[in-house]
Amino acid sequence: MTQKLRWGIMGCAQIATGSVMPAIQESETGVIHAVASRGLTKSSAVAAEFGIERAYGSYEELLADPEVDAVYIPLPNHLHCEWVIRAAEAGKHILCEKPIALNSREAVEMVEACRKAGVHLAEAYMYRHHPRINELQEIIASGEIGELRSIRGTFTYNDAEDTTNIRFNAAWGGGSLYDVGCYPLTAARLLFGAEPEAVTVQALFSPEHDNVDMMASGLVEFPGGKSLIFDCGMWAYNRQLLEVLGTEGRIEVPMPFNARFDDAEFFVYGGEEPRRVEAFGANPYVQQADHFATAVFSGKPWIAAEDPVLNMRLIESCLESARKRQRISFV
Repeated sequence: MTQKLRWGIMGCAQIATGSVMPAIQESETGVIHAVASRGLTKSSAVAAEFGIERAYGSYEELLADPEVDAVYIPLPNHLHCEWVIRAAEAGKHILCEKPIALNSREAVEMVEACRKAGVHLAEAYMYRHHPRINELQEIIASGEIGELRSIRGTFTYNDAEDTTNIRFNAAWGGGSLYDVGCYPLTAARLLFGAEPEAVTVQALFSPEHDNVDMMASGLVEFPGGKSLIFDCGMWAYNRQLLEVLGTEGRIEVPMPFNARFDDAEFFVYGGEEPRRVEAFGANPYVQQADHFATAVFSGKPWIAAEDPVLNMRLIESCLESARKRQRISFV
């Protein structure tokens, strides 16, 4: 592809410098044109490290650059809404880190602003762009494991001692549901191809960590008696797993949310012996950049424009259920 999407990076967070920026440079469709931070010292250092042409000492300067086609926003969660809307008003296409907002009301405002401006908005769930997801969907659609009954998803890690971590700041959108619970929640929506009907969640809210949810587990009810059983945490042993259960078999996916090249396999159970599927490996951040650019160039979104709103509705309902200690129904 000869056409290149010219990116501006709004912030120098580790997810940007460690994963997304190298991926854009590796992609077939993108080039990083500029990087901005709240001060020129940091952005200049990052620009020099990555060989980027322009560095800005404010996000406003980056948005004013007419040669920036799209922006990537890795800012803390509570800043997403403001800067997505400002980027849309500046005519920039937007890839925003997950979770896209603090709640569904903000997500609606962001989606509407992008629709009004005629720009593409995507939420950065990179795992959905890994080729393994397509292979999972194909096996499910083939009927090999029968009718879907349940999905089980886990994503936990232990970073509780780092009390300065922004993930432990409640006003900034901290907590395990925002940080890692969103992965099994969005995966269930994707694999079931349906929207949930109700949620029931139990959580550990820690006074030591600004009362954010440090661990949460729950049941998400889907139509037809299907369900997601999940747990997530930032104060528990490191683990990831996704299990898809059908009437005739099941699929077990190790490392479902961080797979790249060497760990892209998964296992199908149902016959006499488990079947090991050697899925095609890839860097999901590179795939994400290319899928985003293709959507911009073609005018055809890779996923529905309302998807971020539905994601946030589910996450905020899980938090509401945990705080109220009650089942929250959508219907």
